[in-house]
Amino acid sequence: MPVARALRLPITAVVAALALSGCMSTSGPVAVGPQGVDAVTYGPVYAPAPVADGGGGAISALRSAFASASPGYGYAAPVAAPVVYAAAPGGPAGYDNSYHLGPGDKLRVVVYGQEGLTNSYAIDAAGAITMPLIGSVPARGRTPAGLAGDISARLRNGFIREPSVAVEIESYRPFFILGEVQAPGQYPYVPNMTVESAVAIAGGFSPRAKRDSVTLTHTDASGAGRFVVPLGTPMSPGDTVFVGERWF
Repeated sequence: MPVARALRLPITAVVAALALSGCMSTSGPVAVGPQGVDAVTYGPVYAPAPVADGGGGAISALRSAFASASPGYGYAAPVAAPVVYAAAPGGPAGYDNSYHLGPGDKLRVVVYGQEGLTNSYAIDAAGAITMPLIGSVPARGRTPAGLAGDISARLRNGFIREPSVAVEIESYRPFFILGEVQAPGQYPYVPNMTVESAVAIAGGFSPRAKRDSVTLTHTDASGAGRFVVPLGTPMSPGDTVFVGERWF
């Protein structure tokens, strides 16, 4: 009995020492970063516990972990989306550039640095404008840019060394509407108008009007043409609309 008691104390001390040594050498993992849907899909992400280093400590370690995480874990750095600038839609200026001039159009002719030549000019029945120094200039059938080039060439021929000329449309020649409308006659043209808007300007249909289609007469460089058109048909300056009478 005395011998057993003597051996019991050393054995107990050895077992306790071994147990303490095992507990101190094993450390549990420390989770870093969110453990949400990504953790379910890819498994939890573990990293050693952050150690304070004087440069931010645990917060600095977390930031480093997020910054170095791969896109697969949902921590990709934000990328600025490309910016696309759409071109503005063409307006009246684009229409003016391809528009063919005719009698009744009123123009603004600007000769830079020459106030005596800069003025408003109406195209007469002969299809021309009359300017100081150069006299009559044919305008019928030309675009504003083409007319500006002709004026510039005429001024350069003995009057101005390097003229700079611009031509703008102040008002378009009128359109005509006849037949079964409330107020047939001549009206100022409005850009982008249709046959239907022309009828509205003339006060609308008369009670006897044929409303489903009308006759449109259009004249351009290739000549004049007459067409039966629906009400949504676009119109040009100088066009003539005729609204017929229904038979029943």
